[in-house]
Amino acid sequence: MTTKEKLNSPKVTSLGKIKKTARIAGLLYLLHFVFFFIADNGVHYTAVSPLDAAATVNQIMASEWLFRVGFVSFVLAALFFLLAAWALYVLLKPVNKDLALLFVFLNLGGVVIQCASLSSEFGAQILLSGAESLKAFPADQLQALAMLFLNVYKNGFMIAQIFLALWVLPLGYLVIKSGYLPKLIGIFLFIDCLALLVWVFQFFLVYPENAAISGLCLGISFIAEFSLCLWLLIKGVSIKQ
Repeated sequence: MTTKEKLNSPKVTSLGKIKKTARIAGLLYLLHFVFFFIADNGVHYTAVSPLDAAATVNQIMASEWLFRVGFVSFVLAALFFLLAAWALYVLLKPVNKDLALLFVFLNLGGVVIQCASLSSEFGAQILLSGAESLKAFPADQLQALAMLFLNVYKNGFMIAQIFLALWVLPLGYLVIKSGYLPKLIGIFLFIDCLALLVWVFQFFLVYPENAAISGLCLGISFIAEFSLCLWLLIKGVSIKQ
């Protein structure tokens, strides 16, 4: 077989597509992290930060535009997260299509619940907007309702994390079994799942939640998932494998 025929063979073409898919998955994952960082460090409120609804109410009232930017950033972060799961499905379905489909559905469930809960947070902004139709209500009542909406949002956000913790379990298994991604990252993803579940159940079962435990769990999760993101973006997959 000539060199040109080798380069155009189905095997080489398939490996090239796998490598390209890995890069796309890494890029989409990175965009998710970027937009989530923008959202979580603006006026927009996320449950990753300790709940301080009163401070958030004051921030929303002081800077409605920044809140809206943060809100849109969070929606984009969720969109890129779902697209990253789709790209990972394409990358890993040759290993086990059923498990790959499972982690996509778990990711989709978490993203849908998370985005649906955003309506409560945006409702808080509407209550604090000073609209003419709301002037019939006392300011303290509107602020109390806004804080209630923020708490509803936080609980919805945390429910979504159950799905987003479980999706990395089949993902980690497929990373280990793939042979073209590092097994160590797959192990990190198993630990990531456990850490996120500890964070979620601590939130619902222990009050007030322990900030040190929450911080540790979220740190573990970030290291595991960002490691996967960087590996896909920079290294891709092992063509030899």
